[in-house]
Amino acid sequence: MAQEGDAASRTSTVQDKGWAWVVLVATVLVQGLTLGFPSCIGVFFKDLQRDFQASNSETSWFPSIMTAVLHAGGPLCSILVERFGCRTTVMLGGLLSGVGMVASAFSQSIGQLYVTAGFITGLGACFSFQAGVTVLGYYFTRRRALANALASTGVSVGFTLWPLLSQYLLDEMGWRNTFFVFGGVMLHCCVCGAVMRPVPVKLPAPSLKSGPRHLAEDIHLSNGNTLSHEVHLRRSRCDACIQTLQKYLAFDVFCKNKSYRIYTIGVTWMVLGFVLPMIYLVPYAVLNGVEERKAALLISILGFINIFMRPVAGLLSGLKIFTGRRIYIFSVAVALNGLSNLICAISAEYSAFVLYCVVYSISMSVLGALIFQVLMDVVEMDRFSSALGLFTILESITILIGPPLAGLLVDFTGHFSYVFYASSFFMVTAALFMGFSFCTMEAKNKSTETHKPTPENPSRGRYTEVPMELGPEKNQPPAVIYVTSI
Repeated sequence: MAQEGDAASRTSTVQDKGWAWVVLVATVLVQGLTLGFPSCIGVFFKDLQRDFQASNSETSWFPSIMTAVLHAGGPLCSILVERFGCRTTVMLGGLLSGVGMVASAFSQSIGQLYVTAGFITGLGACFSFQAGVTVLGYYFTRRRALANALASTGVSVGFTLWPLLSQYLLDEMGWRNTFFVFGGVMLHCCVCGAVMRPVPVKLPAPSLKSGPRHLAEDIHLSNGNTLSHEVHLRRSRCDACIQTLQKYLAFDVFCKNKSYRIYTIGVTWMVLGFVLPMIYLVPYAVLNGVEERKAALLISILGFINIFMRPVAGLLSGLKIFTGRRIYIFSVAVALNGLSNLICAISAEYSAFVLYCVVYSISMSVLGALIFQVLMDVVEMDRFSSALGLFTILESITILIGPPLAGLLVDFTGHFSYVFYASSFFMVTAALFMGFSFCTMEAKNKSTETHKPTPENPSRGRYTEVPMELGPEKNQPPAVIYVTSI
């Protein structure tokens, strides 16, 4: 009992105050260093293409692999967090990211760049980002929503600063030396991870049968480590595999929950077009006579507007008036984001590029604020972690193949404008699919309710707001979840 009291007292002294704010600052930096980093790849697109004598499609595989691995590595990161803790995982991610970027500076072929800066750096960024978000759940309880909102600004800050820094270093020392410097910058994730020390928390009281000798098994470190591994039951390899799939990838939810199925398919299709402007905007602007520094500034405009618009969009979406309507707001934002790409396709003037960045960034802010909120609305919270795991895996597949397919389109046509037409097509069709599907499903449910006023399970296959209050468990450590960069 003394051990439980010590754990509870140590937890109360660090949560929501003191060192928790230091961890929050570290998380903001980690998000800026990891999720914000792919935004600068477009600055190097033409230089990489020239030095490696690669086509647009071949060059675009590099940012595609990096971003796809950053998303798809969530389940692996979750396993590492449970086994080694958040601090170790963040530092491992920083080490991998730094080594990947340093190694990429010595790449002699575009294929070597895929492995170093693409896979290794992407995987390291995934580990640092996911574990950094997870540790906030242990350091904050009452102010957890505020902490997550503040931490998300790191992504926008990264979007703002990375392109400007990249263009400056590229002009001064070339892309190889720039990547070498970026390796050192990425190592700062290790410093951020070092301050994320584990927080001991008190888990539910043991059963009477467990006896005093098992009390030590009920004190866990909140970053995923356990002080004893004797509580794990032995099971066959087949059973263990099935349990792992059910835990991290919710295929059963995908088959049974129609709302989740529609939303996952719609977002997966949407991402095919969503990632294209971030890669091709800068080379498209440079090709049309825009100065390289001014072209890099376009991505910074996107990030700067996001710093202010994303929190506002998050606050507005939480109002009661939007309850039950978030999926439709999300669909409208997706359609607006897609239609904004037509601005670039029609006009290649710098003023048109700036207008495009403003409209694109506003709709992007709404997407970032709502994408996980809508997922919480259509999936019960006890399955949210596994549902998000499958969601990010499917999303990463289209992130991987989208830019290379767009690059292939440019190679065949010789016009970058077709990339923005393609992006608009994917975004608008995804918005129409999600909007009409949910509208049709709700109309069908209402028609069914008139004949069956008391269904056994009214929430199944229907878009509803899932309660998010966890009652007495609100102070328990949160489950490890996966977060994407949108």
